[in-house]
Amino acid sequence: MPFRIRHTNVRDVKIVEPHIEHDARGLIFDCFDQEWFEQNVARGYAFVQEHHMVFSRNVLTGLHYQIQHPRGLLLRVVNGEVFCVALDLRRWSVTFGRWVGERISSANNWQMWIPPGFAYGFHVRSEVAEVLMKATTKRNAAFERTVCWNDPVINIAWELKAEPLAVAESATCTGFPVAEVF
Repeated sequence: MPFRIRHTNVRDVKIVEPHIEHDARGLIFDCFDQEWFEQNVARGYAFVQEHHMVFSRNVLTGLHYQIQHPRGLLLRVVNGEVFCVALDLRRWSVTFGRWVGERISSANNWQMWIPPGFAYGFHVRSEVAEVLMKATTKRNAAFERTVCWNDPVINIAWELKAEPLAVAESATCTGFPVAEVF
């Protein structure tokens, strides 16, 4: 089996761990397999866009989501490490308002599946982090929303050592109690 699935404490968010083959030359692993993904992670989704992001240490981005045409995301780090967070914004979900965070890095090669109906964000823990993110729908700025990363109601434990460099969207974020949800 090319991957192993680890379920998180927030419904439908999953960690995908690849099977890594090591030998004297180095290592090799599969990053993605659509058929396996549909059978084991989430049915009925195809990825239509991929983003490549590079951020420096202590940058914190999020918590982003798209209120119309919500996006499912598969996030992985090809260089460095981030603490990635997914916040359940699905009003009907038993985990509505709960978040899960995982360290995703080029050392562990894990990926985080964040289904549609979630906000996501991450904090860069390494000198630089290079992040690839596959998306099930195209980005549409008109429908983008941001929940404040430091909202006291959701109280995310970011493991910060200093005040983060929050990206510009943080200036227009809303608190969780007044955020548009699904």
